[in-house]
Amino acid sequence: MDKYPVRVFLKKKGRAVYISHLDLLRAMQRALKRSGLPVWYSEGFNPRIYLNFPLPLSLGTLGEREPMDFYGIEEIPMENFALRLGEVCPEGISIISAGAPVHKNRDIGSAEYRAVFSGNVPEIERAFGEFLASEKIEVKKRSKKKGEITLDIKPHIKIIGTDTGENEFSADFILPAGNELNINAGVFTGAFTEFCKSMGISAEIVCTKRLNIYCQNGEIFT
Repeated sequence: MDKYPVRVFLKKKGRAVYISHLDLLRAMQRALKRSGLPVWYSEGFNPRIYLNFPLPLSLGTLGEREPMDFYGIEEIPMENFALRLGEVCPEGISIISAGAPVHKNRDIGSAEYRAVFSGNVPEIERAFGEFLASEKIEVKKRSKKKGEITLDIKPHIKIIGTDTGENEFSADFILPAGNELNINAGVFTGAFTEFCKSMGISAEIVCTKRLNIYCQNGEIFT
């Protein structure tokens, strides 16, 4: 059977933020089935709709532009995939676009995030500056080969900008993602809130959002 790749970009927000990756995978397989779209199923005794998320989103993180891959088996306009799938998505999931994949999963190199904190904004802003000025920002990270390791993430953090509101402080930043090194946004925000705590400052995480995914050469992943 002939098949061709389709890459859909979706938003994940609201209650869907608390759907685990495995549950999201199942939910989108069911949505594709309800849509009646001509998609490819795996072979064997228990055929399933093939579905892949190139860079799974962590539980509790909002996603502005999350890629999801599957195969079509009939030539239909790509916009039909976006429209029909969007009509049957679970609450909190919306479809942005659909098209043929341009990049491969192994091309992914980094991801951009926005973290929002609430509390005494001037104090949080000052603490953020001191946090980034630290000689090292060491965190505990679990490795499949080495178990739990200590990693200095400071060299891998790229700050895009910060913003302040009446009760909130936000920061946009880029972290490595992909096969060589993948740093979860929660590792960074967790390290910062612990730093604030050590200074006697309360910084509550309001939300963390992944804004975009980039290739190793800097191009937006499409």
